[in-house]
Amino acid sequence: MPRMSIYNPDTIAAIATPPGEGGVGIVRISGSKVWNIADSLFKPLDAVPVSAREHGTFAYGKVVDANGEEIDTGLALIMRAPKSYTREDVVEIQGHGGAVGMRRILRRCLEAGARMAEPGEFTKRAFLNGRIDLLQAEGIFDLIRARSDRAASAALEQMEGRLSAQFDLIYEAFLEVAANLETTLDFVEDELPDDVFSGIADLLDRTFQSLDHLLDTWDEGRLLREGARVVILGRPNAGKSTLLNALLGFDRAIVSSTAGTTRDTIEEGFVLDGIPLRIIDTAGLRVTKDEIEAEGIRRAEAHGQEAHLAIYLIDASQPLHEEDRARLEKLDPDRTVILLNKVDLGKKVELDGVEASLVTGEGVEALKRAMAEALEKGADLQAPPHAVISERHRHLLIEAHSEAKQARAFLNVNVEENAVLAAEHLRSALEYLGQVTGRQYHEELLDNIFSRFCIGK
Repeated sequence: MPRMSIYNPDTIAAIATPPGEGGVGIVRISGSKVWNIADSLFKPLDAVPVSAREHGTFAYGKVVDANGEEIDTGLALIMRAPKSYTREDVVEIQGHGGAVGMRRILRRCLEAGARMAEPGEFTKRAFLNGRIDLLQAEGIFDLIRARSDRAASAALEQMEGRLSAQFDLIYEAFLEVAANLETTLDFVEDELPDDVFSGIADLLDRTFQSLDHLLDTWDEGRLLREGARVVILGRPNAGKSTLLNALLGFDRAIVSSTAGTTRDTIEEGFVLDGIPLRIIDTAGLRVTKDEIEAEGIRRAEAHGQEAHLAIYLIDASQPLHEEDRARLEKLDPDRTVILLNKVDLGKKVELDGVEASLVTGEGVEALKRAMAEALEKGADLQAPPHAVISERHRHLLIEAHSEAKQARAFLNVNVEENAVLAAEHLRSALEYLGQVTGRQYHEELLDNIFSRFCIGK
């Protein structure tokens, strides 16, 4: 069912394809004036107006300016409400790709009475008109921004409503608990069955399990959406640049036996077990009087503090240097993988870590497994891809969980006297849960979500 509209249902238009050259470009138009606008700028070769055509059909013709001069040739796709993406009447003009051509068609739409769409406004209208909920809208955004196959699969599940269904079950369970509890307020204490409040408490306890299960997916969701920053640390000539090249599968960093070759950070994208990573090669860590090298070392140390994971390289063919020992003591062991490189030259370091010879490729696969294990703590990335919560969902779930816990506490002590207070906390929990899917929303919430979208979506 359509939600209460908080926008002016005028007609909007935007370029729906990425900027730059391409075989096809699309301008999307949605709203109450779409037929007048489409008829004024698109002239089908068979002379049947766009407004007279059936839903789901194409027309081939030309796009014309206000004077009837041809701008482009292409197709018009007709989508009639409520069977369109926005559940409004929609026409998409498909012309030849290219920045100038698309801008000319869009300008013609605006001249004919459309308004430039705001970022995410087409998807916002799909939500307001009841086609999707907020979770599905965010799934669309995540699919567009996905940086790995696993992230795309998880986003697709969210788009299809799998995550919404889980939230709906929790919401309905809380609603049932609240309704049962508020029903007791209308009865005199002696008229209530002895087990009524224990039954309400049991139902609430079962609902907590579902809440906790969803909260457990946050670590995985964070990794899939945001990726992880992995920094390579170590003294000069430990093999950091060689490691970067080995992970990437091509020569990205200059490898040299001269100490201090890498003076600034080098960043590259990499996907490991479905996790998008940002691998950062850094300057060798040592005491130096060279100002440029010293700045590179300062940046390396800063990246080490901010990264999700640090790979610390040690030249295992030499006795452990005191600088290595001191720096390892400062790193979080849960966020650090130690790589003992150059073991083919003999091992003189007694530390637990992954043994490798990066010049031969030995140990690279073992390192990848160790990296994945460290990153996957708290996230089951070996399970099939599934929809996972975001930071927004997590925040609202924690608030709902807190309110429900307080309600549960009131059911433990003087339940008849505290039933009103417990009911109030349950209503607050329902408000937080309702904001996840959009059962309850306000303009600031919608602006925060849809402003991140591109203009044509």
